[in-house]
Amino acid sequence: MSSRRSALKNIAAGAGLLSVTEAFAASEKALGSTLNGKINHSVCKWCYGSIPLETFAQECKKIGLTSIELLGPNEWPILKKYGLTCALPSGAGMGIEKGFNDPANHDELVKSYEDIFPKLKEAGYTTVICFSGNRRGMSDIDGMRNCAVGLRRLIPSAEKYNVTLVMELLNSKVNHKDYMCDHTAWGAGLCEMVGSEKFKLLYDIYHMSIMEGDVIATIKTYHKYIAHYHTGGVPGRNEIDEGQELYYPAIMKAIVETGFKGFVAQEFIPKREPLASLKQCVQICDVA
Repeated sequence: MSSRRSALKNIAAGAGLLSVTEAFAASEKALGSTLNGKINHSVCKWCYGSIPLETFAQECKKIGLTSIELLGPNEWPILKKYGLTCALPSGAGMGIEKGFNDPANHDELVKSYEDIFPKLKEAGYTTVICFSGNRRGMSDIDGMRNCAVGLRRLIPSAEKYNVTLVMELLNSKVNHKDYMCDHTAWGAGLCEMVGSEKFKLLYDIYHMSIMEGDVIATIKTYHKYIAHYHTGGVPGRNEIDEGQELYYPAIMKAIVETGFKGFVAQEFIPKREPLASLKQCVQICDVA
């Protein structure tokens, strides 16, 4: 059994057409739970709010994840205890709705991020999440310019502490009404306007599938601007198995083919037993 792919092929040939769930369950039985390393696996803790972080960290370690993310400085020591990293920390900013597109927020945002940069460096982390904010009647081009002005103020400090600001692409159709950074092309335009490798995008597959579709082609076109990925089933933001419309093995293969070396984080809301679903979805993304 040289690879998960060959195991799946052999299993499918012997058992007929299998669902994604059945195929990956069978491959796990045949090959064990070792991950192949082409994808760096992370998970967003907020989706598992009822599980204490210490317990969750231990279980993630067993599954083969190397990161738990969207956690702030007070939570990082628990990750260190279990040999985990925080691939995309939180702990700065003013929330999703109040972001860099409003100049009135810039002074507070700059202070917030400049306060956390030394903590990130001390912890060994090199990214932090940020947001555009809501439009509130503002045009996209004005918002882009305003974001660029605010973000440029932080670039010298980001370079000093070797931290990349990562702005999340979110859908404004279902979950985050009026959010500005809701299309990949807009985010890429902002990256060009900021003009620094210390500012990039979080491409959330769930959100961008809702907003613009054409996920694989978009990833191939804009991958140089993308520092991080999130998953989620469409519709509903639940498990990424055959119960939703996206085929994640193909999406992960496309990400790998771009040469991406960052993290892919599971950010689905489990409908079934949470840790079993997490393990299954990590395996779905663990392409050969």
